[in-house]
Amino acid sequence: MGNNNMGLIGAISYIVGNIVGSGIFISPSSIITNVESVGLTLIIWVLAALISILGAFCYVELGTSIRRSGADFAYICYVKWYPLAFSFMFVGCILTYPATLAVQAQTFSEYIIKGLEIEFKNSTEEYFSKKLLSFALIWLLLYLNFFSIKTFVSRFQAAASLAKVFATGIIIVTGFYWLFVKGRTEHFEDMFANSTTKPQKIVDGLFAGLFSYDGWDIINFGMEEVDNPKRTMPLAIVIAMSLIALFYLAMNISYFVILAPSTIMGSDAVAVDFAQESLGNFRYIVPLFISILLIGTLNSTMFSASRYLYAASREGHLPAFISCINKVHDSPRVALFVHTLLAIIFSFAGDLDELIQYISFAQWSQRMFTMIALMYIRFRHLPVHPDAIRTPIVLPVFFFIVCSALTVITVVETPKTALIAIALLLGGFCCFMLFKWEKSLNRFEWYQYWSEKLNTKVAIAFQLAFNGLIDQGIEEEDEMGAVLREHKERKQKLRALSVSTTTSSGNVPGAPCAYTNDALCASSESSIETLHARSKTRL
Repeated sequence: MGNNNMGLIGAISYIVGNIVGSGIFISPSSIITNVESVGLTLIIWVLAALISILGAFCYVELGTSIRRSGADFAYICYVKWYPLAFSFMFVGCILTYPATLAVQAQTFSEYIIKGLEIEFKNSTEEYFSKKLLSFALIWLLLYLNFFSIKTFVSRFQAAASLAKVFATGIIIVTGFYWLFVKGRTEHFEDMFANSTTKPQKIVDGLFAGLFSYDGWDIINFGMEEVDNPKRTMPLAIVIAMSLIALFYLAMNISYFVILAPSTIMGSDAVAVDFAQESLGNFRYIVPLFISILLIGTLNSTMFSASRYLYAASREGHLPAFISCINKVHDSPRVALFVHTLLAIIFSFAGDLDELIQYISFAQWSQRMFTMIALMYIRFRHLPVHPDAIRTPIVLPVFFFIVCSALTVITVVETPKTALIAIALLLGGFCCFMLFKWEKSLNRFEWYQYWSEKLNTKVAIAFQLAFNGLIDQGIEEEDEMGAVLREHKERKQKLRALSVSTTTSSGNVPGAPCAYTNDALCASSESSIETLHARSKTRL
């Protein structure tokens, strides 16, 4: 381990800083709109925390067993389910990251317009004004990322972190002041009145709560940078998630001290309503801080998502033109542009609640299959790191049941929500079978020729348009990569010997041997470590 590795305090800060963000200002109205009572809303927040902690412990086992960055992609590739891994990577690039950016941009426009108390003549004018404002911010951040203005971006991220502290601190202190000093408790009387009993409403509420906790697996994206992971990861997960759960409960209690449930249900910017009701002439402070926070969150999402696209293209999983980087500023301009364009398209796919449901369904479907991979590793006794943390088997089984329930209920009750993610998953699977599998189009020389020609032409066009160069990547290999490479070479030698023996025995010369996906194994396994690491470290 190097001196720069992450210890316990660093891991806790890393998790807390990644999770606590825009979600706490987006989800409260979504949850109570679905479950319809104060008591059930608070229970949903606790349940979301418990599910996140349970999932985090399962991912602790995966992270310490398979010492590779890349999280779900790495774990599914480890059990050689390459079509599935590719499909979820495809969904992440096309749906999850862009839709997340769309949610954050839409929330920014809601807070700005409501915070400034701007009035509109009709709903159509309001709708397009919010869209234009969110698009303007996205294009501004795209411009800044195009030119890699590192000094400005780093300073603004620091300002966004301070804004997060001030905004949440003001809300909690104000809410508890009104609760304990002024004795305002009327919204906590008969807390479970009107509670829903519909499974899909509860699932949608959980999706909104889990969206706010999203990021609990972040430490697994940089597993190899954690010092003494067998001790650090479990402690960091428990401490960080407990702190976040208490923090979120305090925020929501503060909201309910000031605002009636019906007010929160109809609010697109609950913190603004809170400030207007409780802070008087200082009511503009909260939306100002939240807007700064949301700009920082948007920038972080754009940065990491574009690097994810860029790295996936660089490793050969997406078309080469996406890995085009600018000659002067070294920024992945094509990846940034593609990500931004997808986010704008998804902003028209539905309102905040619908976008959160699309994102959540895709994420929890992926986690369901990741749990299947974990149980497969356990029951098949696949080799893992000797210092792996072994959780009781009941934890991944129970987490798998939770993930399955969330996804199955959504498919049954609201198939429209699941349709987009399922369609993209099938699209990713078809792309893999057509373009990545060696027994499909790749076996034809004419396809190899024309696909390479088309890829080259498109890449040249984008290099000219974005003043860039196609980054072919740098070969990297760790100890596990060397083992996999040697294993591949041995299998190739055995195949060659087998073909030679078969030919000399009188069978048909050149008969194809069984396909084992070795080529993808090599590319996928070597890319696992770099896919997320590069996306987070390269600027």
